[in-house]
Amino acid sequence: MTIYLNGQFMPVEDAKISVLDRGFIFGDGVYEVIPVYSRKAFRLSQHLQRLQHSLDGIQLPNPHDEAEWTEVLNHLIAANDGDDQQLYLHVTRGVAKRDHAFPNPPVPPTVFAMSSPLLHPPAHLLETGVAAVTAEDNRWLRCDLKAISLLPNVLLRQRAVEAGCAETVLIRNGEFMTEGAASNIFVVRDGALYAPPKGHLMLPGITYDVILELAAANGIPCHVGRVPVAALHTADELLMTSSTREVLPITQLDGQPVGNGRPGPLFAKLYSLYQTFKREVMRA
Repeated sequence: MTIYLNGQFMPVEDAKISVLDRGFIFGDGVYEVIPVYSRKAFRLSQHLQRLQHSLDGIQLPNPHDEAEWTEVLNHLIAANDGDDQQLYLHVTRGVAKRDHAFPNPPVPPTVFAMSSPLLHPPAHLLETGVAAVTAEDNRWLRCDLKAISLLPNVLLRQRAVEAGCAETVLIRNGEFMTEGAASNIFVVRDGALYAPPKGHLMLPGITYDVILELAAANGIPCHVGRVPVAALHTADELLMTSSTREVLPITQLDGQPVGNGRPGPLFAKLYSLYQTFKREVMRA
């Protein structure tokens, strides 16, 4: 695997960072994940805009402009195997003595990027769907930032693993759904799609945008607004989306079937639309 670290491309085995890096000490940094189809980064500008939003949110200057990031990422895509890949970008505030305050004067940021194979959801999950559990969303109030300090998400995701499930659906203040521990969640009722709104309490997913665009372009009613807890447990269908999972049906929630316990017709339609979009747009 060829990776990028602080201006250099190198084998991953040769990559080293200081133990005093603020990303290691404080989790002081942000990241971004970008899917690659047929060796083309999907919606690269939008992903880099989201990275900029995260950097602005933690008051860290962007180490590269869009043209420089594009050059780095295209080099990584070319240097690694596979037509479909997953790019990971990671920027921390850099190496400094351990002090909660920002280094003054500022130090150079640590900039890391790598590529790994993009694995697509297995066919049997499309036929059966996946199970999920719910849990209280006990994360901080800036979930719109892709911060590398992901321990709350890790612990929430582990709840699903220990329950033999694929995802944890997060509930804020016992009132409304925000997202999954590592995905966005959609509710389907009476043939319409319901999605939580973008804001500080959820990550604005790029695949989330694609699903809403496909639904709007194909006459599927869409409602963006707070999704109450009761709507989860009375949904006809539940869908989870992410760059790596694309769109998957949730057919069991907290041990109970969602709808009739099988992937529903709106999932089938959106999955078909997504695959067509992937073939005609993402790979074009």
